[in-house]
Amino acid sequence: MTRLTQGEPAPDFTLPDADGTDVSLADYRGRKVIVYYYPAAMTPGCTTQACDFRDSLQSLAAAGYAVLGISPDKPEKLAKFRDRDSVNFPLLSDTAKSTLDAYGAWGEKTMYGKTVTGVIRSTVVVDEEGKVELAQYNVKATGHVAKLRRDLGLE
Repeated sequence: MTRLTQGEPAPDFTLPDADGTDVSLADYRGRKVIVYYYPAAMTPGCTTQACDFRDSLQSLAAAGYAVLGISPDKPEKLAKFRDRDSVNFPLLSDTAKSTLDAYGAWGEKTMYGKTVTGVIRSTVVVDEEGKVELAQYNVKATGHVAKLRRDLGLE
């Protein structure tokens, strides 16, 4: 499993959003983008994390950041998640797990004392030129957005 490091080009991707419309990382050139990877829509931890990003979106946008959430869920499930929790940023579907893999967000992890293969909760901040500004792996769902804001100097 490869993990991204600061300064390297962020792998490009094009994935369908909750409505099935393709969204590409290239669409965000010239803007900073927070790309976060989460295991499953509508689960408690992922809901907490999405709602934290939702509630912080205005201040993140004011600081120049867009937010994209990516999971292996199908667009239909993402649409339910978006509508149920009023998620106000794009949720992208990576059912093939190719983007998850390219970003180091798919692999072995420990859950409840067992080693399993799955989504590693991760956040990658991509700068205006498409390079990795910050890459964080095995982040916690609760409190992650506040920590990310501190790490980005937005507090």
